[in-house]
Amino acid sequence: MPDLSRPSGPRIVAIANQKGGVGKTTTTINLAAALVETGLRVLVVDLDPQGNASTGLGIDSTDRNLTTYDLLIGESPLNEVIRATEIEDLCIVPATVDLSSADIELIANERRSFLLYDALRQTAMDEYEWDYILIDCPPSLNLLTVNAMIAANSVLIPLQSEFFALEGVSQLMMTIRDVRQTANSDLRIEGIVLTMYDKRNNLSQQVEQDARDNLGDLVFETKIPRNVRVSEAPSYALPVLQYDPNSQGAQAYRSLADELIKKNHKLAA
Repeated sequence: MPDLSRPSGPRIVAIANQKGGVGKTTTTINLAAALVETGLRVLVVDLDPQGNASTGLGIDSTDRNLTTYDLLIGESPLNEVIRATEIEDLCIVPATVDLSSADIELIANERRSFLLYDALRQTAMDEYEWDYILIDCPPSLNLLTVNAMIAANSVLIPLQSEFFALEGVSQLMMTIRDVRQTANSDLRIEGIVLTMYDKRNNLSQQVEQDARDNLGDLVFETKIPRNVRVSEAPSYALPVLQYDPNSQGAQAYRSLADELIKKNHKLAA
């Protein structure tokens, strides 16, 4: 029986694609910033040992004493693991390369696939009143990604507008199906967002057409353009919405956030 005395909790979205370089971390950072602009409270969980989401939100690599690994094993208080960023109402649990050994170190733990689920649903989380938790997954289908999918309500898949892009998505879909059948029956696909899209490029248009033909309404209407401001922003440890609020990239992520919110409002209705 669910504990009816507890709040319903935030919407937890895993942002995943086992292929690197598809805009996964960029989407995590900028979607989080766009959601915050609408008045929501957002937590980013950096589950990628590369720690790029942490860097992109201004947490220096020398200033990450407690990380996602500590959140997983539950040995540190939440208020020490969760870090504020320069953006009000946007916080992060940072990551370091130490997380790369988690698969081996946690293998003996009977709940190794449910550690993030347990961490994000502990009662101490309630006081933060997050509206969304976005999990930036590593570019692989390993124990960390499985933890994210078991903990999440849904999976958002960034899809780079390039040849063979859909082939990688089919493997990810099978993993989502397996998790749904074995550990998280409520897991659904939040949607697929086309990234690095160039409307002048025939290949981008073909990938979009193929994605919509094969995946239908799962594909977001919003497309994230290939935009120099989006590429520059991480070097300043800022989302593009703060780096250049009027850029095409910033406007696209605002549109994606709006689409995401509307979709979840329909589901809740």
